[in-house]
Amino acid sequence: MDFTPTEPQAEARGLAARIFADLATHERLRAAGTGSDPELWKALSAAGLVAAVPELGLLGLVLLLEEQGRTTAQVPYAASCVYGQLAITAHGTAEQRERLLPGIGEGSLVVTGAFPAQPTVRPSGRGRLRGAVPVVPWLRDATHVLVADAERELWLVVLGEGTGIEEAELTAPWSAGRLTLDDTPAEPLGSGTPSRPGAYADVLATARTAFAGLQAGVCAGSLARAVAHTNTREQFGRPLATRQAVQLRAADAHMDTEAIRVTAYEAAWRRDAGLPYATHALTAAWWASEAGQRVVHTGQHLHGGAGADVEHPVHRHFLWGRQLDAYLGSGGEALQELGELIASAD
Repeated sequence: MDFTPTEPQAEARGLAARIFADLATHERLRAAGTGSDPELWKALSAAGLVAAVPELGLLGLVLLLEEQGRTTAQVPYAASCVYGQLAITAHGTAEQRERLLPGIGEGSLVVTGAFPAQPTVRPSGRGRLRGAVPVVPWLRDATHVLVADAERELWLVVLGEGTGIEEAELTAPWSAGRLTLDDTPAEPLGSGTPSRPGAYADVLATARTAFAGLQAGVCAGSLARAVAHTNTREQFGRPLATRQAVQLRAADAHMDTEAIRVTAYEAAWRRDAGLPYATHALTAAWWASEAGQRVVHTGQHLHGGAGADVEHPVHRHFLWGRQLDAYLGSGGEALQELGELIASAD
């Protein structure tokens, strides 16, 4: 296996890093509150960083999401690329790809996902859905939502007729909402119902891998802020970074961040290579959950009293890290599912 980015992937990552650094500033993030930044979303779309995702592959997307995570930029990038670009490219019909992918790529259509499968969501016949999803990230920004029903079938829903959206608060500012489906028109992802075999498992594994990449970026950003702080903050005439206890905490956080990154890279690379990757996606999800929360706690702790200030930039990394450690399943749930998957393969 080779995780070295291709030339297009490296160029896209460099461009994304510049856009996020320029527009996802502390002042703009503070002004956005719990909402997203439409100007940043337009800039990413205009630069082709949404439309290029199918060509860049999941590994390319993971590299781009790392850059988003470093700045905690408030845009529905991961959701629209995973549940829109990659899901429709892999499992949609030719007509769905032709109809939806251009709009998603240019940013005029935003897709999010109601995942994992919701036991309360069921088809009501005639291509309609009933039920409710308590929390859907980026729902308030979305035009479409990919819904997984109780039978793990996938449906594309246009938000509007027969849908109710109520604002929901999450730990991180992800423009989330509660989705209510009341005999809502829906179309199956792919040709006919049930949807393509394995589509649900593939989309969920793709999402776990992508959001693990996002967590790697969040952790890297938190650690970078902590290193900068401890190198400049002095105590008893010496920088905090010269203290052995500080060095050990930072070293542990660095190793945890690398573990999240490399497991996400491996899962993404295997998907792009057409290899089985379900267990690898769960491994990445476990590291993102268990190690991710350790890193963002360390980042906040190494800031001392400043880390307790909810207005401090490092606090956003803490909020994102804690949100990501439970999204799509906690570490314990990922570990149980991984064990069951390995046992069933024996």
